[in-house]
Amino acid sequence: MITHYPSLLRAPLPAGLRHLTPHAFHFTATAYSPLPPPPFRLRPLRAAAGGGSSVAGDGGKRATPPPLGAAVLDFVRSNFLPLALIGGIALALLDPTLGCLAHKYSLSKYSTFGIFVISGLTLRTKEVGAALQAWPAGLFGLGSILLFTPFLAKFIVQIQFFPREFITGLAMFCCMPTTLSSGVTLTQLAGGNSALALAMTVISNLLGIIFVPLSLAKYIGAGAGVSLPTEKLFKSMVSTLLIPLILGKVARETSKDIAEFVDGNRQGFSVISAVLLSLVPWIQVSRSRSMLLSVQAKAFAITVTIGVLLHLALLAFNATALQLLSCLRQKEESAFTSNEYSRAVILVASQKTLPVLVAVVEQLGGALGESGFLVIPCVAAHINQIIIDSILVNWWRQRDQQSTNAK
Repeated sequence: MITHYPSLLRAPLPAGLRHLTPHAFHFTATAYSPLPPPPFRLRPLRAAAGGGSSVAGDGGKRATPPPLGAAVLDFVRSNFLPLALIGGIALALLDPTLGCLAHKYSLSKYSTFGIFVISGLTLRTKEVGAALQAWPAGLFGLGSILLFTPFLAKFIVQIQFFPREFITGLAMFCCMPTTLSSGVTLTQLAGGNSALALAMTVISNLLGIIFVPLSLAKYIGAGAGVSLPTEKLFKSMVSTLLIPLILGKVARETSKDIAEFVDGNRQGFSVISAVLLSLVPWIQVSRSRSMLLSVQAKAFAITVTIGVLLHLALLAFNATALQLLSCLRQKEESAFTSNEYSRAVILVASQKTLPVLVAVVEQLGGALGESGFLVIPCVAAHINQIIIDSILVNWWRQRDQQSTNAK
């Protein structure tokens, strides 16, 4: 197939030379020798036939819009995490069969395991040292997770609402430690210090064994006799968080090829982490679908709104507190002034974990109300906090990209 005109393979001759003899042409061409010939180019048939061209009439380049497929692909890449979460929720609402089957075989545990294997693979040793240097920021994050946010439960339980379990569930949600996986994943996507995020995640969940029962009894239970499956929770933490993290980190440190492969494909590993993370709300919504459909739409919408406002309040508090702390030490660079550390603290300290809450509700045995109604608003709050934070992460990344382009 001919894809270029043969006559376009060479530059056209000047008008005065087209009808000369070979000898005359040789003499005249020598006279024109000071002028360099036009560059040799292959012009496609489409351009030669008068199709769309990127060259304007004045010779300047005209900006052509990207094809629709490329624009859609770029949008998906920039917003992959929220799209994956929304897609999982939609799939669960349309047909919960696969989600319930995934829960039957504990797929969420394997997804969490995979997330932390990836966290170990992508964790650079220098990030661990940097996390130790940022201990003031980490200490503030732990205080926000275990002390400040449980205190908000005291005010939430004062809201008069029916069914009462919706408000009680949100108040219990405030007393939980941070998420086991989504905070770390979002921190990585935001360019934050993942080691600091991991440290706050591990420590807050381990200390949560002590703080959660105290917070529930003080702010909600008022002597209801809340007890946590301490041994089971420790085993769950070790098997789903510490072991995969150590495995990933050991694989990275023992094999230079693995480390180079991971560093060269960080975006791909981030996509895998996002997919694994989206499995959690997909499974939770699939399990709660029938109960969700039985609740009045107005009551559920109000509860979801309260959960969204609660998370926005936590984000605002943590961001404002870090800003104030950075102003106190503005003469020197500190952990509070670095985007790498502040983003990790804002994300991790503003999220609450759902699996620990489910374990607590199961141990209560209906002491605070119907277990299903206690969990439903927390499922919605868990999903909403991930979606809101993923939007925030995308905004941070776009701002960073604009700053990089400006330089």
